[in-house]
Parts: sequence; C-alpha cells; structure tokens
Amino acid sequence: MQTLSSDLQPALGCGPIIPRFEGQRPLRQQVFERIRAAGRIPRAELARELGISPASVTALTADLIATGMIEETTREADGARGRPRVALAVRPDAHLVVGIKLSVHKHTAVLVDFAGRLIAAETLPRTPGAMTPGALLDATARLLDVVCAKAGVGATDLSAVGLGVPGFVDAQTGTVFWSPVLDRRNIALAQEAERRLGLPVHVDNDANLVTMAELWFGAGRALSHFAVVTIEHGLGMGYVLNHRIHRGFRGVGMELGHTKVQLDGALCRCGQRGCLEAYVADYALAREAAAALDGTYQDMRSVGEMLKCLHDQAEAGNAAARSIFLRAGRYLALGLSNIVNLFDPELIILSGERVRYDYLYANETLAEMPEFCVATGRPAPKVQIQAWGDLLWAHGAAALALSAISETLMSPRTGDSASSVAPCAAPPMA
Repeated sequence: MQTLSSDLQPALGCGPIIPRFEGQRPLRQQVFERIRAAGRIPRAELARELGISPASVTALTADLIATGMIEETTREADGARGRPRVALAVRPDAHLVVGIKLSVHKHTAVLVDFAGRLIAAETLPRTPGAMTPGALLDATARLLDVVCAKAGVGATDLSAVGLGVPGFVDAQTGTVFWSPVLDRRNIALAQEAERRLGLPVHVDNDANLVTMAELWFGAGRALSHFAVVTIEHGLGMGYVLNHRIHRGFRGVGMELGHTKVQLDGALCRCGQRGCLEAYVADYALAREAAAALDGTYQDMRSVGEMLKCLHDQAEAGNAAARSIFLRAGRYLALGLSNIVNLFDPELIILSGERVRYDYLYANETLAEMPEFCVATGRPAPKVQIQAWGDLLWAHGAAALALSAISETLMSPRTGDSASSVAPCAAPPMA
C-alpha cells in the first residue's frame, strides 16, 4: 500500500501556464487551458487575461460547458460581506485517467480526474529483471485493477491510460525500441496494451514523464524552457521547449544518459561503452563500491542496500566512499554543462530516487558546472533539487493521458465557427 504525501496532491489548477501571445493556438483552446491552469476563474477575469471581449468568453465557455469539459462553480467573494462570485472550472468527473510507471524494481500507478486531482495511488513490488511483453502487460493489468478498485471505479470508467517505461521510446507510435524492463527490442507496447486493456494507451520514456509532471503539477508550469534530469536506475532527461515536451525528429531525443563522455569507457546497460549513465547511475556507483571498498558490499542482496551503506560510509568520513560520489558528481556536472551549452534552459531540475545522495550534487561538485559551460559572462541556470517520491513518474504518465485527451477534444471540429478556432491575435507593435 502506498502512503500518500501532501506534496503529491496538485495545487488548485494544473497544466502549463502559457502567456497570452505565446504560440498560435486556437482561441477555444486558450480559454480551456487558462481555466484549467487557474483552477477556478470568473469570466470577467478570463476576458482580461486573454485580452478578448466578454461576449467572446461567454460564447466560447458556453460551448465548453455544453461539451461537458468545464462547469460553473463558485469562488469566495473578494470581501467578507460580498456574495460568492460565479467562476468557471474544469469538470473533474468529465474524464478519469490512470498513469502507470513500470520500472525494474516496482510498478506505481495513480488515478486522477480531469482537473488533475489525485483520487487513488498504488505501488506493487516486482522481481528485478527483464520481462516478456506478455508478463509486463499482465503486471500492468493487475496494477490497473488494483488502483481502480481502490478508487471505487471500473476500468470501463477510464478515458485513457498513460504508461511510462525506461529506455528508448517513440511516443508518437508507442513503440519501445529498447528498455531494461523488457527482454526483447522493438515492441509496439501501446498497441499491445490497448488490445489487452481495452483502453486508449499512451506510452513514453519515463524521464519525459517526470518532465510532464513538472510541467503540469510542479516547478515548470510557468516556464517555457527547462530541463529535467532524472537520476535513478539510469540517467534520463526531458526537455520542455515552448511549454511542450521536445522529443526530437524521431521521437527518441534527449538521451543525456547515453551521450558519450569516455571513448571505450565503462560498459553501459544499453550495450555501448562510455555513456554518461555508466558513471552516474546506481549500477555505476554500485560497481565502484564493489571495486573500491571491502568485500562485504558484494554480499548485499540489492543495489539499494549497497548504495545506502556507501552513502553512510561517505557521511562517516570514509575517503573512498566520498571519492566515488564526488567522481560521479563531476561527471554529472559535465552532463549538466552540456545541457546548458546546447539548450540554454531557464532551469534544470534534478529528480529521481538517487537525488537523496547529496554527494552527487554537492556544492563543490556543481561549482565546476560553470567552468564547463561556454564563457558568456552570464551566470549558469539555477539547478533545483526536486524529490517528489515514487509517485512522481506515475503523475507524469497521468499528465500524458490528460494531455492526449485535451488535444483530441481541442481539435477543430466540422462546423466550428471561425471565432472558436481563430489563432490568438499578435501583440501590438511597440
């Protein structure tokens, strides 16, 4: 049973907060996204924020109410004696989705409503190692049933499922080219999962899903350009460009962990040598621990147990243990500086289970990052540590499903008036 913590419950409102004139999006979509981001907002305030007439707001929101996407609600009055103001909000029960993260050691799931509010969550352990596609789908179906039962709903009440796996994933087709959780390559996972579950399924790389969680529920909601680096069983990266996940031309970009930092270097679990991941991820630290410290580490049953002992040794002043973390931290600083040199993000977020090992990002380690960056005379972007916990990944998978539903609902429909799909007007000339 997963114990929920308060920081996993999204604040009022969810989804990216996109400035009025940024991007040519249909006006109907802008109205819906602003309502979703605000949580609750009166019509007059919505008109002011979007710079459109009250009549346009009335017409567009009437359509969204008729389609069941939003509803009228009340917001507390501005004054103590004033009457509550009528506001607009996303209709929570319009859609329910489940987000699932499949990993090497455990599977997690969350069930959220259309407003992004957490309804139920569950974690199921698993035996480490790669699985057949059939076994992986069995585990997915079992976790889906458990989290639905916990929420008191059936799978038929769901509108979509978001599914995250580590490895190389084409989100557009739902194909997994390689993943440590699967015993074979090139699996059409979305298609097979849809056939097994009887629901629309959207699949993505797990690092992208952490980024989706930050974009929808976390520190990245109001940022147009930011990076998320995940340090767990592997090293992953997601990048937001203009408030959207950037996946590259073939959908498998942003593989920071598999950029090369050493020719003919350490063996990575992807099968190649010299990858950044092979110097920073948990199995890299465990390899160093087994080689540099006493043999008792080799007798431990899990990598997690080994790393905890290694960290305890570092905290106690063991020079060899400290050197392992600091060496990995220097490689991490090198990787972060490459992100800065390539993308110039506003913020870099470090996330994942291994961020609790603070030696990886100790001040003296990350202080090297600016030295690796192109010398422009400007400070390097802020690096922020974000430790949401195990359910972070599943929240991102839920955001993936919510995003897919919203995109479908916002698609131009036959018979729509020009005003409901007109692009946002350009900002006035200075």
